[in-house]
Amino acid sequence: MNDFSKKMSFDYAQIGDVRLHFATAGTGERLVILLHGFPEFWYSWRHQIEVLSRDFTVVAPDLRGYNLSSKPSRIADFEMEHLVDDVTGLIRHFGREQAALVGHDWGAAVAWATAQKHPEYVSKLAALQVPPMSVWRKNLTFKQILTSWYMLFLQIPRLPEWLLSRNNFALLKRALVNSTARGDVFTPEDLAEYEKSWNEAGAINSAVNYYRANFSKFFTQPHVAEQRIKVPTLFIFGERDHAIVSETVRGVEQFIDAQYSELRIPNAAHWVQQEAAEEVSAALLKFLND
Repeated sequence: MNDFSKKMSFDYAQIGDVRLHFATAGTGERLVILLHGFPEFWYSWRHQIEVLSRDFTVVAPDLRGYNLSSKPSRIADFEMEHLVDDVTGLIRHFGREQAALVGHDWGAAVAWATAQKHPEYVSKLAALQVPPMSVWRKNLTFKQILTSWYMLFLQIPRLPEWLLSRNNFALLKRALVNSTARGDVFTPEDLAEYEKSWNEAGAINSAVNYYRANFSKFFTQPHVAEQRIKVPTLFIFGERDHAIVSETVRGVEQFIDAQYSELRIPNAAHWVQQEAAEEVSAALLKFLND
């Protein structure tokens, strides 16, 4: 971690039965919540926390099941409705009525769902890489299904956890390093921080349970009309993503009934806020201050 980490603070919020660990920085009047994805934790936002905290109060939680947050034992505890409740509870924990939500990967899915179910809590929404489920289903192709093979694999009991944990989490480390658009995104120090978080008891099982609890929403549920997004929205997409093909994120604006902007980054892949840290941070700062 860089010297900025000394300016951050860490604490816990009790949200119902779940205790969420979070990093926070800044004292701005407006609250910004950064939601990470699989298989990460608050640390994936280290670059953005430093920039955004100059203007805002920034909170980056470990989502339930990750790193130092509570790890519920049941698969059903990771269904989307509970993840949304965590976000709204976190906003209330900070004594606010609203927050701007910024999410990547699973964090993006949670941010979209929160804006759909509780728009009164969301002042602005920025989503990275993952479109809303209505867009995912509308654009779903055989190519995307093949690319998402790992989601089916993760439904198998116990085996994914064993494989992901072998050899000091070698498979997860390769997933980070080898799926970037360039080779210097994750330093040995970064990987050590990730390994430390994965070593928390139950963390890998919890991370996999996100897919087990919500798999049907990706592929097997019939297409149904979902609530449209009614808050100002920014969508950021690294075009070299190996997990989400570009066709899958077409037409996001068709589901937004508010100000919408989109940023495509040709030389970034899935870990976009770390691969193109300066560009993503600048875009978020402009969007949130606009």
